[in-house]
Amino acid sequence: MMEPLNVYASRLVNSQEYFTPGHRACQGCAEALAVRLVAKALGENVIVASATGCMEVVSSAYPETSWDVPWLHVAFENAGAVVSGIEAGTKALVKKGRLPEKETVFLGMGGDGATADIGFQALSGALERGHDIVYVCYDNEAYMNTGIQRSSATPTWASTTTSPGGKKSNGEMSWKKDIPKIAAAHNIPYVATACPSYPLDLIQKVQKAAAMKGPAYVHILSVCPTGWRIPSEKAIWMGRLAVETGVFPLYEIINGNYKMTFKDMELRPVAEYLKPQGRFRHLTPEMVEQYQVEVSKNYEILIKRTVS
Repeated sequence: MMEPLNVYASRLVNSQEYFTPGHRACQGCAEALAVRLVAKALGENVIVASATGCMEVVSSAYPETSWDVPWLHVAFENAGAVVSGIEAGTKALVKKGRLPEKETVFLGMGGDGATADIGFQALSGALERGHDIVYVCYDNEAYMNTGIQRSSATPTWASTTTSPGGKKSNGEMSWKKDIPKIAAAHNIPYVATACPSYPLDLIQKVQKAAAMKGPAYVHILSVCPTGWRIPSEKAIWMGRLAVETGVFPLYEIINGNYKMTFKDMELRPVAEYLKPQGRFRHLTPEMVEQYQVEVSKNYEILIKRTVS
């Protein structure tokens, strides 16, 4: 059986690597770090269905792989469908006595494009049907693998190759799609946000997700130095700024109940998060102020939803 929640701490020191060194991610890639932490959290009894994207490309250059667990590359749009099929098929084979009964985590994963856009229909169906799966979105806020095109998870006014910012354009014009709350609207047992800048929080949430019976969704902010136009050594720092300014709050939703997992300090100004990023360099002081208003409003709404 899966370990109860009170033994998580004993698993945090796991030295085994299941997403191994030698992959081809960019220097400073926080998404690769997030994948490594998720893999360490789940251990060896896991089957992974990975949508097309950065992590598929960098980890599976034929004939090599960085995965030391069963891993499947699936199409951009169907990670949710494939992982739910693997879960249903495995349970059927166990019931027929063709596979031994053991606790296996069925993990679907994709970037924001594969999750919020192209693969959203398959993900929504998997959540609605109640499959016993964990789905992790590694959100670097654009289609980074194919040239930094905007996605529905790209933040407002961020400059991408398809939403350029400058003197004649403000960059991305829509507000970032709130996928964690959309996932929660499916009435699933567990939803959480996480960031590899807070590794213990991330590991604990992934293990909670795996321990839940039914669908669980974890949304991980994965800083991309290339697409965000920051120095490669600043990825962890930038992830902390996202949390400390309220741009990306850390929380979990357990059976519909919201709980903040990081709220013990006064939020820093949003300008501190926006200014170091080249994708926001075209913002005027007025735009930064408007950004602050929107972030503060959304953060207050979230706080009001939380339980003590």
